[in-house]
Amino acid sequence: MTFNTIKDYFKFSREQRAGIVVLFGIIIVLQLIYFFVDFNETEKEYPEKQKWLTFQSEIDAEKLQRQNYKPKIFPFNPNFISDYKGYKLGMSIQEIDRLLAFRKENKFVNSAKEFQDVTKVSDSLLNVISPFFKFPDWVNNKKKFKEYKYDQNSAFAKKEKIALIDINQATKEDLIKINGIGEAISLRILTQKEKLGGFVSMEQLKDVWGLSPEVILNLNTHFKIAKLPNLNKIDVNNASIKELSQFFYFKYDLARQIVKYRSMNGDFKNIEDLIKINSFPVEKANFIALYLDF
Repeated sequence: MTFNTIKDYFKFSREQRAGIVVLFGIIIVLQLIYFFVDFNETEKEYPEKQKWLTFQSEIDAEKLQRQNYKPKIFPFNPNFISDYKGYKLGMSIQEIDRLLAFRKENKFVNSAKEFQDVTKVSDSLLNVISPFFKFPDWVNNKKKFKEYKYDQNSAFAKKEKIALIDINQATKEDLIKINGIGEAISLRILTQKEKLGGFVSMEQLKDVWGLSPEVILNLNTHFKIAKLPNLNKIDVNNASIKELSQFFYFKYDLARQIVKYRSMNGDFKNIEDLIKINSFPVEKANFIALYLDF
């Protein structure tokens, strides 16, 4: 092969030369793009993607937790079980109706056995829910209250015997005579009485800050509710949120819920209607009802 023959391979027409120049130009541009443009977009997005993957794992864990969630049962007084509460506990409609009919007669169950006798619930259901029954202290401690005797050597007794008097008539001096009660606590008791307009149950002494169970037990052996005081009852069906929230047992949030429930469901007929509100202090319903006018 001669040089002239090889030279013939490099002879191009004008159009071919222009095409080769364009081709080289495209190659150069592509090379520049390759060197100067960062194509590693996946690495830039990776932290954000990892963040969302973390959220997703948390969401999956939350879903799993909800699937395995079992509602926690808090102690409650079975006398005030509502339709919804009974349904959540696993009671049938007939069992709930038996309890409500019993309560309409103004009767109370005071033990798990009495509860079963009234509602006819099965032994298996009773065994599940009865550990959460919470009866008033005077029910659980009947023997203590009946058999408790004044002990001269007791740490909470004094040599001087105090006559059994109405707690609503007690003075500061009467209260101070009880061992374990000083001037400050006696004033708290009297202040609480003034706020309420009078005590209707000795159980209300538990709401006085600083009174230990032993002192309350001692108070029960020296004082009583001889007769109900004249109360300025709250018209629960017409009182405003402000008026309701001024009542000791109704905080603002509960007062707001009472008014909201009243506006949606009509007037309250009795305390049974009020305890349907979720945050209502059911365990105190017995004596709260005495301060209300329906």
